[in-house]
Parts: sequence; C-alpha cells; structure tokens
Amino acid sequence: MKIEVQREDLVPALTSVAAVVERRQTLPILSNLLIKTTEDGFLLTATDLELQISSNIASKVVEPGAITLPAKKFADVCKALPENSRISLEVSDTRGYVRCGRSRFSLSTLPAEDYPGLEGEASEQAFEVETAVLARMIERTSFAMAHQDVRYYLNGLLLEICPGRLVTVATDGHRLAKAESAVSALQSWEDKRQLILPEKTVAELKRLLAGKVGETTRLEIGDRTVVIRVGNNVVTTKLIDGRYPDYSRVIPTQLQHSALLEREAVKDSLARTAVLSYEKQKGVRMTFEEGTLKLEVSNPEHEEAEEEIAIDYQGGSTTIGFNVGYWLDVLNVLDGKSVEVRFLDSEVSAILSDPESPNELYVVMPMRI
Repeated sequence: MKIEVQREDLVPALTSVAAVVERRQTLPILSNLLIKTTEDGFLLTATDLELQISSNIASKVVEPGAITLPAKKFADVCKALPENSRISLEVSDTRGYVRCGRSRFSLSTLPAEDYPGLEGEASEQAFEVETAVLARMIERTSFAMAHQDVRYYLNGLLLEICPGRLVTVATDGHRLAKAESAVSALQSWEDKRQLILPEKTVAELKRLLAGKVGETTRLEIGDRTVVIRVGNNVVTTKLIDGRYPDYSRVIPTQLQHSALLEREAVKDSLARTAVLSYEKQKGVRMTFEEGTLKLEVSNPEHEEAEEEIAIDYQGGSTTIGFNVGYWLDVLNVLDGKSVEVRFLDSEVSAILSDPESPNELYVVMPMRI
C-alpha cells in the first residue's frame, strides 16, 4: 500500500479519529488506526468497540491496500511535520513508512483483517438536521450530564425525536438542561423515539459539529446503535440501554415569581462570592427583593462574602439556597445579555432561561444552607 496526502487534509481528520482511542486497551490492535484505501483516497477509522469514527480523506493512491498503525504515534508524527507539506505513507512487509521531505519514520503495524470494527445496524429510521442546530442543542445541555452515576442512564444525553421537533435533555439528578428545536425533516415522523447517547460520544460530537455552518447531519437509527454522518466523518455509537426518567415531571410549573438579571453581572458576582463558599457544598444564599438580588456565602472558617446586584423584580422577599456551580454552568453556556429566573420558594426548583431563547430552559434544585 502506498498513498500520498497533503498534511492539512490529513491532520484535522487524524485528530478527530484518533481521539476515540483509549490509552489503555484490552486488545492491542485497538490502540491502532485502520487505514484502508478507496477509489479517491483512503478511509481512516478508530474504535473502542463502543464508539467508532471514520473519516474519508482525499489523496493520491499509488498502490491500494489496508493496514493498521499506532494511533498516537502516527498522529504525533504527522502533526509535527511542516505545514503545507506532502506526506507519503507506504507499507512494506510489517512496517509502515512515513516520509515527508527529508524526514522518514518507521512504524510498527498490525494486519487490517484483524481490526474489530463496530458495524451499525440496518437503519430503521433516518432523518437530517441542520448541523449548527444540533451542535447548539448538544452544547446547551450536555454539561448537565451525570458522571459515573450508578443510574447509568444519566451518564449520557437524551436525544428525543418527536413529530416535527428534536429535544435534547441532560440531568444528574440535581439540575436539568433541556433544549428543543423544530426540524422540518421530522414533520412526517409518526412516533416518539428516545436515544441515550454515551458521554464519550457526546464529547466527540461536540468537536465534530463545532463550526459547521450551512451543513446538515444525517442520523440513521437502529435498535441498539446510531450512525451519525457529519461531513466526511461517520460516527457509529452504541446507545445506553435503559429508560430515561420522565423529565417533564422535574420541570416545575407553578412558579409565581420572576426576576430578570443581567447575565454577566450575576455571573461575575457569583464567581467572586464562590471563592469563600464551603468546598463540599458550594452553597450560596440568594435573597430576591424588589429591585435587588443579595448573594451571601459563608464557610466553616467563619469567612463570609456578600454582594448585591440590581435586578428587575417586583415581589416579596424570598431567600433560596443554591449550588453556585450549577448557576455558573448555566450562565457560562448562555450567550444572551439577560437571564430570567422563575421561582416559588426555598423548597421548589427554580428555572433559568434566556428570554430570547424560549426553547431552552434549565432547572436547578434548591439546597439547604
């Protein structure tokens, strides 16, 4: 096998694909990338048997073939080569040779026929969505996923496909993020389908979808897997097997109070007061009064912090304790000038939202301080 490719065509795809490879593998070949020539270039593939990413790369094929190379070493070598250079990859016997100008590297190989690919199921249903829309929905909700929770179905992102619309939801049991968007390709969709994407898949999708303007992404849904086609990349992932909790029951409806806050102002104040918060709780006491929000923090060392912020609120005085980290996570992911807070009392969860993005909301549970 011998191929020639421009560095700028290879490195971005190599970076995306190689990210799937785990440092510690039970099978040595899973530390490798599969390289297989096609009619107009070659296909680069990596998998951990739960997630697989493949990328088509245009190149000159001098001699067709297939081989696997060490993922990290091959990626590091190609990234270190000069910009705008041309890279030659040739396989002879059991070695892979990377050449560029006067540079030459010899890498170990393993047979391509031994590579255990992750095959997607026959597609039961499929649809296309604007890439920028899907990227925004994932970005706005994925931060609320649980990590290593015994309730394994929370360690992922819910993708709910409904007639005419797409919904993403993430929760760790203490806060919840939800976004939805109308999708024209789903107008003829007849039922509701829920997919739980694993955390690692979500992280890779965020990278692959970022910055794609004017493009569409195709989702091909099987019973236990989903294939996601993003440009020249194909993501095949197993789904988390489980039933996601009824998130609608977590979203409070009887919230009588509403306050409008300047997002940057409250974010900066929370970041300052958080410095003295108790490390284990990260609690902040928030008192809503007419025209003012008062933030109070204390810790076991009897250190205290107080701040007051001017807000748009007309109502009685209400004090609620919150995890400051949960608030900051929401404020960091939003990009509008204002954030609306709807609340009732210290026993009921509050809802945060951007008034200009009504299809996105964030539920934060109160805490005792």
